[in-house]
Amino acid sequence: MAKLYFYYSTMNAGKTTVLLQSAYNYTERGMRALLLSPGLDTRAGRGVIASRVGLAAPALAVGPEDNLYQRIEAELDQGQVHCVLTDESQFFSRQQIFELTEVVDRLKIPVLAFGLRTDFRGELFEGSQYLLAWADELKELKTICHTGSKATMVVRVDKHGFAVTEGAQVEIGGNDRYVPVSRSEFKLVFFGSKRVRLFETESRAEQPSLLADPLNQTEEPS
Repeated sequence: MAKLYFYYSTMNAGKTTVLLQSAYNYTERGMRALLLSPGLDTRAGRGVIASRVGLAAPALAVGPEDNLYQRIEAELDQGQVHCVLTDESQFFSRQQIFELTEVVDRLKIPVLAFGLRTDFRGELFEGSQYLLAWADELKELKTICHTGSKATMVVRVDKHGFAVTEGAQVEIGGNDRYVPVSRSEFKLVFFGSKRVRLFETESRAEQPSLLADPLNQTEEPS
């Protein structure tokens, strides 16, 4: 039976990597996975879904004016669609989330929606609000706060590491300005003016290879 799944998390939990791996799994089995991405997300180019680890795939770019049910239904003229995967689903409107439920209920196609749950103020995005309400299954993708606790929220920070408490909800790009944090840390940073530790991204060339262990000292997880 087809279902609507919502895979949610805070920033930098690997949502897009999981999406792309899921799409690859379908393709590897000779099945067609249809990828959708909000047109406003142009970080890797319009209609391209890309992860932080270097994976990327083309996607159908959709705008706020698009009817997702109609766009997906039209794709059936080119062949069967076995699964729909949507990136940055928090940016979809209430109506568009309803249209995704119609894809599941009328077209019998499973939909895997990936996105953030809350914004930098701790408020739900519109798309996330209705995915939480209407999805058949909710799946949390986990990451950690710099304190070592589980991160469930995100803060937008300035160049000094202090929380930005005002501004537009949607700000594409500038991922270095967003830091995943636990709820308790969010309160200290957002309401208590605590400075958050910033981590500068190393270039790929500077990052140590996980395969390079000439002394064979890598410990197996217990």
